[in-house]
Amino acid sequence: MAIEGEAIPSQLRKGVVELAVLALLHRGEAYGAEIVDRLVQYPGLAISAGTAYPLLNRLKKTGLITSEWQESPVGPPRKYYRLSPAGERAFVAMTKVWTAMSADMTDLLGKDATRA
Repeated sequence: MAIEGEAIPSQLRKGVVELAVLALLHRGEAYGAEIVDRLVQYPGLAISAGTAYPLLNRLKKTGLITSEWQESPVGPPRKYYRLSPAGERAFVAMTKVWTAMSADMTDLLGKDATRA
């Protein structure tokens, strides 16, 4: 199966965005729009609300995050998400894998860049 055009960044981003959301929630609870806004600060990780909410629902179904409605001082109640104990363990495990993979890819791509 060939990966071409815009499919390449999409395929690379899928797993990374999940780790990015877990990383944001590792720093503290957040509501959906807040998560989207925070990821916009990282253009390579930016996601739309249409991507964020299904991802949050999937993470909740798998038990990695929990949610709770809270009153907002500036509008309607907001659904806040936070890591569950299983989510904390998954975040630690995924971070270790990402760190090793990132170092390996940086090494490989650096060597390839010198041959180009």
